[in-house]
Amino acid sequence: MLKIQRTTNGKTVFRLIGRMDVENVKEFEEVFQAEAKDRHVVLDLRDLVLVDRAAVKFLERCETDSIELTNCPAYIREWIAREREGS
Repeated sequence: MLKIQRTTNGKTVFRLIGRMDVENVKEFEEVFQAEAKDRHVVLDLRDLVLVDRAAVKFLERCETDSIELTNCPAYIREWIAREREGS
């Protein structure tokens, strides 16, 4: 289960809590599309405890699209790097 907390203060921060899988990615993409394009978006991954490959690919695309990933767990950071190498 994924919980999302959203805060704004000059930038929009989405704090992801729990587990993120392919179904959460689809839902979260809709949230992103609704977000203002001119705002700096940050994903706080401090409390993201489990991801699947679809979630990692999504996070990699986010970074490519200039969305900042903060507090990214080491295993997710490594997996993102591996996905980039495989692309």
